[in-house]
Amino acid sequence: MIQGTGSDVGKSLVVAGLARVFARRDLRVRPFKPQNMSNNAAVTADGGEIGRAQALQARAARVPLSVHMNPVLLKPQSEVGSQVVVQGKVVGTAKAREYQAMKPKLLGAVLESFRTLCAEADLVLVEGAGSASEVNLRASDIANMGFARAADVPVVLLGDIDRGGVIASIVGTQAVIDPADAAMIVGFIVNRFRGDPSLFADGMTDIERRTGWPALGLLPYFAEAHRLPAEDALGLPTTNRGSGVKIAVLAYPRIANFDDFDPLRLEPGVDLVFVRPGQAIPGDAALVILPGSKATIADLAALRANGWDIDLQAHVRRGGHVLGICGGYQMLGRSVADPHGIEGPPSEVEGLGLLPVDTVLEGDKVLVEVVGKADGVPFKGYEMHVGRTTGSTTPLLALDGHDTGSVTGRIAGCYIHGLLTDDRQRQHWLEKLGTQASGFDYEADVDATLDLLADHIERHVDCDRLLALAKER
Repeated sequence: MIQGTGSDVGKSLVVAGLARVFARRDLRVRPFKPQNMSNNAAVTADGGEIGRAQALQARAARVPLSVHMNPVLLKPQSEVGSQVVVQGKVVGTAKAREYQAMKPKLLGAVLESFRTLCAEADLVLVEGAGSASEVNLRASDIANMGFARAADVPVVLLGDIDRGGVIASIVGTQAVIDPADAAMIVGFIVNRFRGDPSLFADGMTDIERRTGWPALGLLPYFAEAHRLPAEDALGLPTTNRGSGVKIAVLAYPRIANFDDFDPLRLEPGVDLVFVRPGQAIPGDAALVILPGSKATIADLAALRANGWDIDLQAHVRRGGHVLGICGGYQMLGRSVADPHGIEGPPSEVEGLGLLPVDTVLEGDKVLVEVVGKADGVPFKGYEMHVGRTTGSTTPLLALDGHDTGSVTGRIAGCYIHGLLTDDRQRQHWLEKLGTQASGFDYEADVDATLDLLADHIERHVDCDRLLALAKER
């Protein structure tokens, strides 16, 4: 199990890299994260959902996605708290304090999923959540030491030197956690090192001396990490490349599945800009995308509060293109109604009125992989949404024998995540914007980057010793 001294220290990336390392050794590898919090999710073949990081780790391990890889997924919403997904299915919503009371009841499902993966694997790589030293949450923990102790899994502690204070963070972790928890830790790795590694040799030795834990690797910063999908809003790019056709994505507060746009970010000749609250939509954008949202009505209100509705009207008058995906599609319609209070208090609000559709948030959550055509061009993707959208006179997509989505001139919307991940469909959209097809193969690029990551880890981490430590229990 890889646990971290804090959030965003690189746990997901290290587990993905190790998955590829050991898969290349012909081991049957499975990733596992007991509890995850993310609005970026992936659909499994059996109609469930898991965190996007576990989807990437499964890809690194070269195995299909399973709901058991992430048995508890929390998806933050608005006033109602977080949606709670257990073994791929929504079981309800809970605010932070309510969820703390739920956690002990979820440990059974977590351990069941872990046993399921163990039965089909030579090696299970477990990713912790947040910090191993959150002693205030330890009593009901199912994500870090609570899980490790219950499942008797050895732990490797990961620290991030890039943010500073890594010696104190690793040594301090041992100082504050329960001695029985500390005994689960079999070694440590220092991540994201920059510069001459010999300058930190004494630092590694000092951590070993103070903790008694062996050093398993000093892992340099992996410069190509940006080519892999990020899981949470911390991974949203903060700068744009500044050349090529400009595409703007509205980064409202509850943006979901923004990995839909990773291929555009990497596409030659595209300048992808995430427009944050307080910023205006660029006047020179050729395409504005309204992405998915975990709370459509709340994010629609945020969109208006930022004046983006006025910017969108100006963009359309200039002849610009607009694409709404999932929650963004719902916002583009005439109305959005939530009669059962799925996202918050029951309400109905006026949409942006750019597409002749209306949405009612009701019914079971749709979780399905799909194939189809848009403008006669094939694609594959997935749907992940609550609600029915009706009223379109001109559908955008031909999907599995029926039509869906809506298009009016240069304005289009649909429920399909991954639409622009498909190279064929992405190139078609770029040609609409006057950009020549580059031939960029996104899927091949991700796979090649995972191999580079595995090479990187094998050079700097004692992977043989890691494997031996796993075999000891």
